[in-house]
Amino acid sequence: QVQLVESGGGLVQAGDSLRLSCAASGRTVSMYPMGWFRQAPRKEREFVAAISWLGHITYYSDSVKGRFTISRDNAKNTVYLQMNSLKPEDTAVYYCAADTSRSYYGGAPREPGDFASWGQGTQVTVSS
Repeated sequence: QVQLVESGGGLVQAGDSLRLSCAASGRTVSMYPMGWFRQAPRKEREFVAAISWLGHITYYSDSVKGRFTISRDNAKNTVYLQMNSLKPEDTAVYYCAADTSRSYYGGAPREPGDFASWGQGTQVTVSS
């Protein structure tokens, strides 16, 4: 069983940057695709970014493309989400997820149902 713990969230102003981290424990996630999702109040959970197990393939939602960067350090069993030029509409709880059903998968899934393991989330609040 893999445990995922997000950190790095907080309250920032529009235009600021944050870097979220997702540390995995229990077992290595280095062979799995990883993703970030977010959920704002009264909205459904939405895809933000995903990365393949080697880190050579990444996907982003249109709303964050060009501002957010997903990366991973497999030696540290950690995935990151660098968020620049934050906007008030980025306010949400951000969740890290691992697609533990497909090891060494060459792609990067983007549907919540593709990810079997989830963290508890970290709050990001962007004030205008």
